[in-house]
Order: sequence, then C-alpha cells, then structure tokens
Amino acid sequence: MLFLNRFDMANPRRPAVVDLSAPKTTVLSFRELNRLADRAAQGLIRLGVERGENVAYLLPNGWEFVVLTLAIWKIGAVACPMLPALREREIPFIMNKSKSKVLIIPAEHRGYRYRPLIESIRSELPGLQALIEIEARDPNDSKTCLGGLASEEPDLDRIASRRPGAGEAAQLLFTSGTTGEPKGVIHTHGTLAHGCSAHAHGLGLTSEDTIWIPSPMAHQTGFLYGMSLALYLGAKQVCQGHWDAGTARVAIEEHGATFVQAAMPFLADLTREEQPPKGLRIFIATGAPVPRKLAQEAKDRLSCKVAGGWGSTESCMISVGSVREYSDFSWNSDGQVIAGREMKVTDEDGRALPPGREGLFKVRTPAMFTAYLDHPEWYEAAVDADGFFNTGDLAVIDEFGNVRLTGRVKDVINRGGVKIPVAELENLLYQFEPIKDAAVIGMPDPRLGERICAYVTLMNPEQTIGLEDVTSYLKSQGVTKIYWPERVEVIGDMPRTTTGKIQKYVLRNWITDKLESERHGT
Repeated sequence: MLFLNRFDMANPRRPAVVDLSAPKTTVLSFRELNRLADRAAQGLIRLGVERGENVAYLLPNGWEFVVLTLAIWKIGAVACPMLPALREREIPFIMNKSKSKVLIIPAEHRGYRYRPLIESIRSELPGLQALIEIEARDPNDSKTCLGGLASEEPDLDRIASRRPGAGEAAQLLFTSGTTGEPKGVIHTHGTLAHGCSAHAHGLGLTSEDTIWIPSPMAHQTGFLYGMSLALYLGAKQVCQGHWDAGTARVAIEEHGATFVQAAMPFLADLTREEQPPKGLRIFIATGAPVPRKLAQEAKDRLSCKVAGGWGSTESCMISVGSVREYSDFSWNSDGQVIAGREMKVTDEDGRALPPGREGLFKVRTPAMFTAYLDHPEWYEAAVDADGFFNTGDLAVIDEFGNVRLTGRVKDVINRGGVKIPVAELENLLYQFEPIKDAAVIGMPDPRLGERICAYVTLMNPEQTIGLEDVTSYLKSQGVTKIYWPERVEVIGDMPRTTTGKIQKYVLRNWITDKLESERHGT
C-alpha cells in the first residue's frame, strides 16, 4: 500500500511529528499535518508545479520537511531533497540536473543564511522561477509559515485529481558522492512503499512505536527509514535537526523514541555517554560496518537490541539482523536477507560463489530504483538482465545466510598481488584501546603498486601512537605480517559524508599529496 493511502488511515488525533529543531518543541497531529500538507500542495500548484516535475528543497530535519514531502506527493510531483550542508558547487548541479523551477530553503540553519548564497549563484540557476524562503516557523500561522506556501485554502478536488499511482516517480535522490559524480537515483511510490513495508514487518514495528530521526531526511536513511517509515506505520516521528547527544537524550527519554536507523557514529556517541539514554527498543546501524566491540558495548549500555543492516539509495534495505530471534549474528554481521529480497555473491564472471567466499555483492528487490537521471547507460551497466544490481561492494555470505560486507570494490588494496582484508583490519584496529576510529587505505607505491596506510583518530587527543604500536598490537592479534600497515597517520577527525560514511577517497588524496610533498622535500 502506498504512503498516501497509509497516511489517510492514520488516527487523525494522534501525534504525527515532534520537531526538536526549534527553541520551542513543535508537535503536530496527523490531522494538522494533513491540513498543512493540503495547503502547501495548493501553494505548489499556484507556483505552476506540474505532475511529474521535480521539486527541490534544501531543509534540515523538521516539521516543514515532512509537510513539503507530503504536499509534493499529493500533487503528483517528485521530491528532490538536498542536504543542508550543500553549497555553491552542489546546488547548481542538482538544480540543473533536476530542472526544478522551485527551490525551498530555510532562512537560516545553524547560523548559516542561505539567501545570500542562492543570490550569489543565481546566474548558474537559469531554470529557477521561484525561491521560497522559510523564516516563520509557527505551524499555526498559515499565512507566514512555509514561506507563504500554505497561505491559501486548498482546492481538495484538484489536489485529489493529481494523486499519483504506484508506478509514478516519487523521489529523486542524489548519491552522497563518496566517489565520482553524484548519481540521480529515481524511485517510484511503489518501490519506496516496498522498501518500507518489508522492513517494518521484519522488525515488528507498529503504530505504537516512536521513530526517532537523527539522520538527515535528505538522505535515504532519514527519508525512507525515518520520516516515510513513520508515515507508513501511522506512528509518531521525532525529528532532530542536527546531531548532539543532549537532544538525542530528549528524543529517547522525554518523547519515547523506540526505534532508530542511523549510521555508526550516532551509535558510538550514544554508547560513550557517561550515562547513556535508556528507552530505545531497536537500533539498526547502517552506512558502514559496525565494529564488533562497539556493537557489544552499545547493546549492553543502551539496553536495546542493536542490529546491523545493509541497503543503498538504489536498492533500499536488503538485509538486517534479526530482532525477533536475537543473537550475536544480529549485530556482528550485516544481517540476513529481508523477505522478498534476494542477494548473492559472485566472481567477476558472474558465477555464484559458495558460502564463505568473498566476491561481488549483487541484490534483487521489488524496491529497486527505476533509473539514473539522464544516464540510462549507468543503469544498464549496474543492473543485469535478471534484475540483479551490482552494488559495488565485496561481501561474504556464510552457511547460515548472514552477509558481511568486506569493503568496496574501489577500496580494495592490492599490495604486489596480495589482496588486503581491509574490513577485518579496521575491525581489529577499532578494538585497540587508544583508537577511536580507523580507516585502512592503499597508498601508491612504485614497486608494489600499493602499500597499506592506516588513518586513525584517538580516544585521547593528547595521546599519540606510532606505526610500531599498531603493528605490535596486530601481531598480538595473530595478524600475518603482510597485512600490517606500513604507515600510520593520526588525525583529529575522519572526513565523512553528512550521513557518517568515511570518505576514503579524501584520505587517499591526502596521502598521495603528502607522499608527493615528501618526495620533493616540500
């Protein structure tokens, strides 16, 4: 069943959105949410937005994001959200690719004002016809909230006539760009609904759960497995506009959050609180493998079920650790296949590999994206004739059906013909007491092609460690010498995407530049 149909079935009196992003917490019932969405839909029609057109909005998590998404969907348009961290390089790219004639921005977010930025790049946005700036945030003032989009009474018959079907586009989401040019991923109302329904059923989520959303709603984790999941369930969602552990505590202990799906840094920060908040029922950790040590600590300190999972912008969630039959496998792997999905590991020629063998990770699902914007050749290269999507990841599936992602194909280190087990090394380094985060990358070498470099951050910034400390530790763990890093770089913070993924291409660029400088003595 599609989101709008499920939304219609929600109890109108129940709380739908709790927004913690403003100085004063905002709470909307499902009735109030629907009323605002209808008014905003009328505003979009007034601006000339047609069925099937992309509508771009650059907003943090909050009630406005939820209302606008529903409004866009109600008139058969396509949601094209952008992360608030995007600036003059990315915004023109997405606006011109999407051909959105509308851009909706906040007046200010975390001290940054967006209108001067947009005005400075206006010449690069030839298709932009309407810039909507959201300043007033009182949902009860329909004349000024949502930048005036909700100022008119809605023509409900006209809005209803534009209600989309399952096969119509619902979302245009650009990949985070950890490597190369961002890809515009297109999902339909049907594929997104499939992505939510099977996940919710597998985890046993109901309208009685409260969905906490610290992940950006402009990323698939926050959009689909936060906001949309809550709408699908008819459940309350708690929106956190930016990350801090204090607000997280409020979401969990004061507003009753029971479920969250978020990246590993969120889990680590909560677990490392002196008194971790209690009340969560399920934490699904995605975006990067969860080190075993952290998963065990989180399970104990948060008193909730911590499970791993894997999904992508293109495929939605494919696997998740069981919370119904909870065991160590739930958190020390990337889970088991979700009902109705398929996954396999193959060699480079497409032959399926037996359990325990590492290979290319491929998936098939009814929640699969339908196209890459303007690039049908990318879709043809990524999805084979049988409908299996080549994720670009390496994985191992064991005899029990648990999948473990072992790295990106592009992250493989080939040291003189020896393939280095990157994920295993990173997991071990994470268990080394002084280390907070670790990323193992290949650095260029004229003789071997690549050598092994470990970038690390430390628990105590005043402390330092060197190569000998790391290799001695790995030796004590029984790691063969050919897998030891040959260089250790200690840094303050890992470069990450806004959703918590370590940007290894940035680290590779750093070490390449550093080696070049050392070679020339600069």
